[in-house]
Amino acid sequence: MGRFAVVVGRVTCYIEKVEEHVSKEQEKDVTLEKMEEHAVEESEQSAAQDTVVAVEEMLAAAQKEIAGYQDKMLRAAAEFDNYKKRMERDRNTAMKYAGEHILREILPVVDNLERALSQGAVPGVDAETNLAALLEGVQLTLKSLLAVLEKFEVKAIESVGLPFDPNIQEALVMEPSDVVPASHVVSEFEKGYSYKDRLLRVAKVIVSSGKAAS
Repeated sequence: MGRFAVVVGRVTCYIEKVEEHVSKEQEKDVTLEKMEEHAVEESEQSAAQDTVVAVEEMLAAAQKEIAGYQDKMLRAAAEFDNYKKRMERDRNTAMKYAGEHILREILPVVDNLERALSQGAVPGVDAETNLAALLEGVQLTLKSLLAVLEKFEVKAIESVGLPFDPNIQEALVMEPSDVVPASHVVSEFEKGYSYKDRLLRVAKVIVSSGKAAS
């Protein structure tokens, strides 16, 4: 009986030691697991921080690029505004002086008229000679003026002897004519003119009503 008690005591002691060892091993496992979890958490935090830094760098680069585009857009807008102002200024100047080259071409006509008038009243010369000189000067002036008009594509519209056309002619009166057929132009009171492919002014004409009744 006493020997059995001793054996039981030893077994109990051994079991307690085993349980203590197991408990310590379990504590070690728990500690190791916690350390691993902590390491994982630190690794995840480090990776998250790296990601945040990378995102912040990308955001800063994007903001810098956007600022560059905004600056370019502002410069382009300013240049375009200056271009519009310059074009408007040039357009206004062109409109203001649009007739300058035409007037410059007409000035020689004025010179010819002045010369014709001065030649038409020469002291000591008879009136007939003065009149002939005046007519010659006026004819030359008319010729030069017509040349200027033709240079700018202004041309007289032929009417006399042609059928009356209400699109380009205005009939002032109708009169009988033994020569010109009815509804044809007998004569012009004012010539009609065209400018390039457009009608500049209608001709004012006298239209034949045909032969007079006998």
